[in-house]
Amino acid sequence: MATTAPTRPPSLPRLERALAVLAALAVGSALAQSGPDAAPDPTRAAIDKYRAAIADDNPAQLAIAAGAALWASPGGPRQATLERCDLGLGPGVVAGAAARLPRWFADAGQQMDLEARLVYCVTTLQGIARDELVRHPFASADEAPTTIEALAAFVADASRGTRIEVPQSRPEERAAYRRGEAIFFYRAGPYDFACASCHGLEGRRIRLQELPDLARPGPSAQRTIATWPAYRISDGALRTVEWRLTDCFRQQRWPQLRFLSPAAIDLATFLGVNASGGTMDAPGLKR
Repeated sequence: MATTAPTRPPSLPRLERALAVLAALAVGSALAQSGPDAAPDPTRAAIDKYRAAIADDNPAQLAIAAGAALWASPGGPRQATLERCDLGLGPGVVAGAAARLPRWFADAGQQMDLEARLVYCVTTLQGIARDELVRHPFASADEAPTTIEALAAFVADASRGTRIEVPQSRPEERAAYRRGEAIFFYRAGPYDFACASCHGLEGRRIRLQELPDLARPGPSAQRTIATWPAYRISDGALRTVEWRLTDCFRQQRWPQLRFLSPAAIDLATFLGVNASGGTMDAPGLKR
């Protein structure tokens, strides 16, 4: 089974020039007053306009195509496709599945996010060793996506326009949310940081990067979670939710977050529930 998608375009000069212009715009307003009574933020308006203008050029389309091919092509020792993979809505049902993850899966006896469930399907249906899939879970900058990243892009795209409804009907799902909430607000590390240190209030930004409020349900969490996985221009690579969480741990100077760990899935559950009611628009496009 192939582990990479088609090579990305060698350069994206138009996108890079646009980012440079936006960075210049941000200098004048990065220290502007923020909060509910603040004046409209011209930098945010410019960023939104920029993202809308280049949405049709999202290089994540390459990962989506690669993921679709991986889904339907026989692979692994068993030479099976993934078309019987149950993502929570029944075997083979892809449309809308990403909008309802993470969730509890009785067959695995685990709370699973999209990446965990894809690893489960690849190993159980195709017979590929789990270690092979998790040894290098994230592509490096300027690399084509891994198998799981490409599949995540394909599945997420099939939920575009679907309302986010992360389930909380089972006690295991509610427990995962509570654990994720505790991790989100837990302060630790050399700088005494928590996820909430950056993502606990509206109106914050580090230079060009807006810091959405993810600590509670609402539009900010909905807009943010709805666009992951996403193609990150500064990396030249497709990035998933678990990659984003791992990078946040790095920036907090916490120990590295283990791929598919209960902590990662619990955090994804907390964020996903807070985003419920939003509309999926992934893969998105990030700076």
